[in-house]
Amino acid sequence: MKRIGIMGGTFDPVHNGHLLLGKQAYEEYGLDEIWYMPSHIPPHKKDRTITAGEARIDMLRLALEELPFCVISDFEMRREGNTYTAHTLALLKEEYPDHEFYFIIGADSLFQIEAWYHPEQVMALTTLMVSGRDYAGAERSFDEQIAYLTEKYGAKILPLHNEEVDIASADIRKRIAEGKSIVKDVPEAVEQYIRVHGLYK
Repeated sequence: MKRIGIMGGTFDPVHNGHLLLGKQAYEEYGLDEIWYMPSHIPPHKKDRTITAGEARIDMLRLALEELPFCVISDFEMRREGNTYTAHTLALLKEEYPDHEFYFIIGADSLFQIEAWYHPEQVMALTTLMVSGRDYAGAERSFDEQIAYLTEKYGAKILPLHNEEVDIASADIRKRIAEGKSIVKDVPEAVEQYIRVHGLYK
């Protein structure tokens, strides 16, 4: 049975924080592969234009070419309409019955997960791997939130002990639009791709 870590997101663009999380999950818990799975139409991001899927996959390919344990999956890209994590995980279980899936998220998602589409299904279908830190404004600490979700949903949650990286794709897009440098936040090949194709201007 293969143990697969799933990194979901729009990856618009992929950045060093995404790579760090995947690498940490792979190394800390001895996973076989990390699947980077760009979403087709994320339901919570309909208020802005998402870069074409082909360009987002091109950037992922450039970012991951030196990480042999990382794989690009178009599993969500191939589906029409909204792509909810609960649906994706159920379909993955059907298509890959011999794989065990771990869903990699940031601390923000751990505290927001009850607002997701059918969070009880998400937590029943996968083990969550979470980049661990307390979340500003939350009523519970990181450890308390894990205990709460474990008690309420029977969730299986493993903390990731990576160094904290404060990078967001939205901030990268904003800086590009303002003509500022992003060389510290994305792989060099991704920065060149964005520049050559005039993305996020």
